[in-house]
Amino acid sequence: MVNRENMLGDYLRAQRERTKPEHVGLPTQRNRRVPGLRRAEVALLADISADYYLRLEQGRDRRPSAQVLHALSDVFKLDAIGTTYLLSLAEQKDDRLRRHPKREVVPESIATMLSTINLPAFVEGRYLDVLAANPLATAISPELTVGKNRLLSVFLDPGEQQLYTDWEDTTARLVAGFRRSVGTDTLNNRFIDLVGELSLASERFRTLWARQDVQPRQNWRFTIEHPLVGEMTLLREKLVVGDTDRGLMLAIYHSEPGSTDAEKLQVLTSTACPA
Repeated sequence: MVNRENMLGDYLRAQRERTKPEHVGLPTQRNRRVPGLRRAEVALLADISADYYLRLEQGRDRRPSAQVLHALSDVFKLDAIGTTYLLSLAEQKDDRLRRHPKREVVPESIATMLSTINLPAFVEGRYLDVLAANPLATAISPELTVGKNRLLSVFLDPGEQQLYTDWEDTTARLVAGFRRSVGTDTLNNRFIDLVGELSLASERFRTLWARQDVQPRQNWRFTIEHPLVGEMTLLREKLVVGDTDRGLMLAIYHSEPGSTDAEKLQVLTSTACPA
């Protein structure tokens, strides 16, 4: 579930527990009782007091300076994405009222392009809802259909789980991208209901959500076991649609030209769009 009250502290705790002593130049002790670093060790490395770091993790201080956050980022060896996310957690507003999410609308020009492009393509929103999809995308998976949600499909639908040959990697990327997409906008009904449902229904989601990983909804190569054409490796490109703060992404699947995968994709194309 989401602890809106202490998102900064939860993120710091997760990073501390996954940072190994040897990765920051500390000796490894055989009888060490805590995963990762101790709070006092983090404080020492960041050049802050142990009491102050404890207050940060416990949520008793939610407005640390950028200098302190950058020092902690260095301790945990966060990349640029993780550091930006950490800084954003200290800037979130103290607003406890639930909100209805803004309606997500696919621009007409993008909808038209989907109907003409000769590749599997779909548009997903900030919460990974499928907002538009062409027949080729649906030929890849029936879950790539308007009204479906990528998180619910991949975590809860048995057919979608079987589609991905590396389901664990797929789920890890999805959750990390989802966390980056939503950021600190966690007080709307759509987010709360979605994370609540997944947390109750999927142990894998609970595990990944607790890891606090953050990464862009990036391009990547993945392999599926398609019921019609068998194993096929595809490349996924994701492009921002409209303003970046709207959270809409255009996803396009393609294959290496001249490959067996390209031939299999062509078979699906002829099936989805017969002449």
